[in-house]
Amino acid sequence: MLKLEAVGHDFGRERTLAGIDLAIVPGESVCLVGPSGCGKTTLLRIAAGLVTPSEGRVSDAFHRSTVVFQEPRLLPWRRLLDNIALGLKAQGVPRRERLARARALADELGLAERHHHFPHELSGGMQQRVALARALAVDADLLLLDEPFSALDVGLRSEAQTLLLELLARRGIASLLVTHDLTEALRLGHRVLVMSPSPGRIVHEERIARPFVERDTAFLYEAAGALLRQASVAESFLFRQTEVSP
Repeated sequence: MLKLEAVGHDFGRERTLAGIDLAIVPGESVCLVGPSGCGKTTLLRIAAGLVTPSEGRVSDAFHRSTVVFQEPRLLPWRRLLDNIALGLKAQGVPRRERLARARALADELGLAERHHHFPHELSGGMQQRVALARALAVDADLLLLDEPFSALDVGLRSEAQTLLLELLARRGIASLLVTHDLTEALRLGHRVLVMSPSPGRIVHEERIARPFVERDTAFLYEAAGALLRQASVAESFLFRQTEVSP
């Protein structure tokens, strides 16, 4: 599993995170939700090993963890298959094999007609699919996702969320997804962890028993409303508004 114990972090004199305890087991989807500036992305980067925490302990027993960022971060001079195969190239996988694996992933993610396209020839939704395929190509069993659908419009976001759920279920992959959208967290997580800022702490955990296929729009809005009636959750999301009010 991925385990964070008593993790805290400082940026200079600013306390960003404090007392974070978090564990993710194989096949589990956990969503980390909270207002902008509460330290969600910093926590994700600590989980990914990209940032060393100021205190606490991080242990990752997954075979391989990969990150999908908010921006696709594709190489503009590389075609779709070469972008998907980038991590395989870094691992020294022969070109024929890595392109075959990239082609299979592209087809699985609905990109069969785009193999030879450059990033600028793809829509935002398609670019994010390429980024997801690139993460899966290296046989990751834990995906760390930093608001990967926030730049997409409502229709594309829903489509991308459905695709992610299907991939996680089919491959048995665990995930930690950062979002500021409560309904997205409730749609995609087995558990939803709510963070409060200054410093960032986990103030509420919600376990969702309802199967993913039964989480329709009515359920999501009802569940989000119920969460916001929890004092700790409401205070977290109202913090920034209160902080800047005259």
